[in-house]
Amino acid sequence: MIRAAKVAALFAAAVGLVGVAGGQPEPNPLLKLAKAAKDGKLSQDDFLKAFAKSPKGKENPAVGKAVFSRLDANMDGFLTADELKVLGDKKGGKLEKAPGKAPPAGSGFNDAPTAEQLAFFEKKVRPALVEHCYKCHSETAEKLRGGLALDTRAGTRAGGDTGPAVVPGSPERSLLVRAIRSTDQATAMPPKGKLPESVIADLEAWVKMGAPDPRDGQKVARQEIDVVKGRQFWSFQPPKMHLAPLVKDAAWPRTDVDRFLLAALEAKGLHPVGDADRRTLIRRVYLDLTGLPPTAEEVEAFASDTDAKPFVKVVDHLLASPRFGERWGRHWLDVARYAETSGKTANFNFPHAWRYRDYVIAALNADKPYDVFVKEQIAGDLMPSADPKVQAERLIATGFLAIGPKALNERNGLQYELDVADEQIDVTTQAFLGITAACARCHDHKFDPIPQRDYYALAGIFRSTETCYGTVRFVQSQRPSALLELPKGCGLPAAVEPLSAAGRAATEKTIADFTQRMKDTKEPINNIFNAAQVALNKSKLDSFDADGAPKLLAMGAREKPAGFGGGFGPGGFGPQPKGMKGGFGPGLFGSRTVADSPLYIRGEVDKPGEVVPRGFLQVLTPSPKPIRAGSGRKELAEWVASKDNPLTARVMVNRVWLNLFGQGLVPTPDNFGVAGRAPTNPALLDTLAVSFMDDGWSVKRLIRRIVLSRAYQLDSRTDAKNAEADPDNALVWRMSPRRLDAEALRDSMLAASGLLNLTPPVGSAVAQAGEGPSNRPRLGGLGAGPGPNDPRDNRRSVYLPVVRDNLPEALELFDGADPSLVVSERPTTTVPAQGLFMLNSPFALRVADAAAERVLKGTTADSERVRAAYQIAYSRTPTDAELTTATRFVEQYRSGGRGPRGERETWSALMQALLASAEFQYRK
Repeated sequence: MIRAAKVAALFAAAVGLVGVAGGQPEPNPLLKLAKAAKDGKLSQDDFLKAFAKSPKGKENPAVGKAVFSRLDANMDGFLTADELKVLGDKKGGKLEKAPGKAPPAGSGFNDAPTAEQLAFFEKKVRPALVEHCYKCHSETAEKLRGGLALDTRAGTRAGGDTGPAVVPGSPERSLLVRAIRSTDQATAMPPKGKLPESVIADLEAWVKMGAPDPRDGQKVARQEIDVVKGRQFWSFQPPKMHLAPLVKDAAWPRTDVDRFLLAALEAKGLHPVGDADRRTLIRRVYLDLTGLPPTAEEVEAFASDTDAKPFVKVVDHLLASPRFGERWGRHWLDVARYAETSGKTANFNFPHAWRYRDYVIAALNADKPYDVFVKEQIAGDLMPSADPKVQAERLIATGFLAIGPKALNERNGLQYELDVADEQIDVTTQAFLGITAACARCHDHKFDPIPQRDYYALAGIFRSTETCYGTVRFVQSQRPSALLELPKGCGLPAAVEPLSAAGRAATEKTIADFTQRMKDTKEPINNIFNAAQVALNKSKLDSFDADGAPKLLAMGAREKPAGFGGGFGPGGFGPQPKGMKGGFGPGLFGSRTVADSPLYIRGEVDKPGEVVPRGFLQVLTPSPKPIRAGSGRKELAEWVASKDNPLTARVMVNRVWLNLFGQGLVPTPDNFGVAGRAPTNPALLDTLAVSFMDDGWSVKRLIRRIVLSRAYQLDSRTDAKNAEADPDNALVWRMSPRRLDAEALRDSMLAASGLLNLTPPVGSAVAQAGEGPSNRPRLGGLGAGPGPNDPRDNRRSVYLPVVRDNLPEALELFDGADPSLVVSERPTTTVPAQGLFMLNSPFALRVADAAAERVLKGTTADSERVRAAYQIAYSRTPTDAELTTATRFVEQYRSGGRGPRGERETWSALMQALLASAEFQYRK
């Protein structure tokens, strides 16, 4: 069996195919074969025949297949001339390493990794490498196999005898990915068996995102965690109210926010730039608070308002608008990793996820106190209310714990349960606390004072919770789940129409037909699909009352019982298996009841250690209260949302600041720990956090306080002295311009076209499609409507269905949030595909065409139409130079090309150009 240690010999054998005369390589005979072959490709059979005739091939014919696999970069079963050229790349008699493809310029793969990317590495990649690769490919290996060290970033990039193990951004050219994907025993890694599909998918995703890797190659001495000492770190100390500092330019500040910022600038010898003009300011605040641009009429009204405080009126109007919740709800949905499918390798629909989306939007519009918002999402089911509507909202809120990605094809129930709990720990601690507690699953946290015991104290809480997401057992779904039924009289709408008598009869017939097929089928394996269809249609019937009215169902969480329960029975895994007891224990099923969790050594499911009592993070709870009954989720929620928690208010204040200024006061919004960055203005952060809590945890009052500051109203122009001293604008000496995010850009285009539909939908396309795989056709009788990625959908982008691994093009191209990760800060990339989308996509063409119709309605004069076009796109009139240029363009376009063009086509072209411009796509 050929292994990594013999890779050099493989390629030495391959070099035997290249004759050497006078130290210079002769033409590679395989290149001749490839050129002569069909389409310039050399098949594996032809390669092996040629290899067998070579000197090295005669000595060791068994290595031919392995050599072919190493050279076949795109794994298509053929070798091209380019792939074979590596064989002729000899210098000094030694074969050069197989070249990896460098990241393209501007790809961002050489940029500093984001907090989300580093968290992904620590959660998914490092544990996989440690468990499956380090034994042979690390400093601790008895013998370094194949010259490949995977325990450092440099070693992974440099690779071993065969070349770079990882080519950032290119899984298909990364030898690591090819080895773990290989089915050839000669090249497959690891040697003892293929990795789980979920681990392979994680490693591929890591390489695709650019292989972010914080390992610097320096060995860190292991130290015991000192929790008491760890509490001295700034973010683990309670925030304190600070008096606003005195400043030299006392006339400049309008609020205390300004005084804190100006004091920091003056300490560096800097001063803010001037104020933004009114037209710039109103566009800024409209986009920031509602995600939509102001109309031309709204701009003119604000520009000419003689009131003493016109901006205050605008801000209060926007905070009261229902559009506010849609905009700021989307920010929270990024953090909550909201999606309507399970993701992973078996991507199944979550037809009821939309209720959580609507809950978030409604909560922000109602200015629900943030501490209540937090508690409802962690333990809303444990906060009973006599009001059915309130009780329904609280049940729906726990969808926060249920909507995460899930490997539904995982057959080991214990592994699945641990993975679900891990994902819940990760989102809870990152979203509310800004720390990465999930990094302590396999070992003590590398940086923060979070021992592994603390992780499993939290794991016991979430493992004692039943996660209800509502999928049935299907061909590739081994983890069915129940749903929460909402109380009668809650007044919430259903996403589907009532089931008619004919519809019920048809569904019952379908069940009977597939049941009969199961009886008639002799081979059990052939009944997998039949059983899935029976389960799917039974679940459909179960979602309606006897009279055909749809039941009001939701994703969410609930307590596991003190006795047997937790996922078995109706909608679960079936009856209790014989011999199984309540509580935790070995096996394939996971937990049944409320119980403490063992600490799993190195995070491995088959290595349980001591049992850890359910509890919280010691570094944040000097005097923890014991959990005596129930899962502990209610106590967890109260602890997270407590004023005594030093992180919760700070983290939310920082999120608000980030969404208004483009960067947080803490530049790492999901990492307030030791590996994160310190706040740029600690006193301001703490003062805002204390004020936030004192104001009843009101998000709207917090936003109002910030946007009414003079700092928020600064111009975006640069200043040479300031830029040299503070190039990142961390001290806020101007308002940093930034591109609209994907949703705001799409919504602004729809608004300009007049097509935007502001009526919130009931449900979503995924709700209409119903249960089953996300690529399955919609179930008959459940209604139609736009599909998940239909460019004709004119609703606001927050209401578009979010299908993991298949985002709508308009969102994916412009850096929409990855719904499998906690995303607090989206990257901003610039790639050619974005420009092509604005030029060629059906959506962009349709929007430009509709905007042209608006231009043509008012007047027939070209100059007036140009003015109308600028008002529609930019909410302003064109300058004289712009008017001249646009008019000339219209005249030339109308008469150019292959013949005269119609008016609508001509003006559509102009509108397309305006909507694709930087002025439209950027907020200053």
